Amino acid sequence: MGTDLLPAFITAHYEVHEWKHACAILKYDFPQEWTDICDALTGFRLRRSWIAEAGGRKSKVADAIDRALHERGWREKQFATEILVDGARNVSPTHKVDCFKNRVALEIEWNNKDPFFDRDLNNFRLLFDLRAVSVGVIVTRCDDLQSIFDQLGRGQSYGSSTTHMSKLLPRINGGSGGGCPLLVFGIKKELYVAD
Repeated sequence: MGTDLLPAFITAHYEVHEWKHACAILKYDFPQEWTDICDALTGFRLRRSWIAEAGGRKSKVADAIDRALHERGWREKQFATEILVDGARNVSPTHKVDCFKNRVALEIEWNNKDPFFDRDLNNFRLLFDLRAVSVGVIVTRCDDLQSIFDQLGRGQSYGSSTTHMSKLLPRINGGSGGGCPLLVFGIKKELYVAD
């Protein structure tokens, strides 16, 4: 069980980690969302032109994955949350989730500062505790892509303090996601296309 439920293409082209039976929950309780994620990741390629281009608000990598999911009905979602204590309401806003559909939340962290992982994991934890999210998914990059960035002269833009797998795993293993089932995909070199 677990990650062996994923299609062979995904396990060959992504570094995959799961916690708290996230794969089984997605495949059997959220089969359409499971298919959406698998199809979007299978269709994704990491293009040289996207890496060579200077960054902006949103990278073309994140945009490509967002677009593939949005075509399947996923949307950015801001949750309106509040805490009620003895009749006193306190607004408790969450951060927007990049892609959300039917209680499945997915964040794409391609090249942000690594504290963004803390924000995402805390958001997943809170939304899971509030019964608004059943599974959290993060797509990021594998550490071994650094050699490609270096070859393209973009290594400094993808530094050690930005979002990548070795910055994410210790946070999850340390309990940052709380009780939320998590599924994490790391984009590997095998997806690179020198366009």
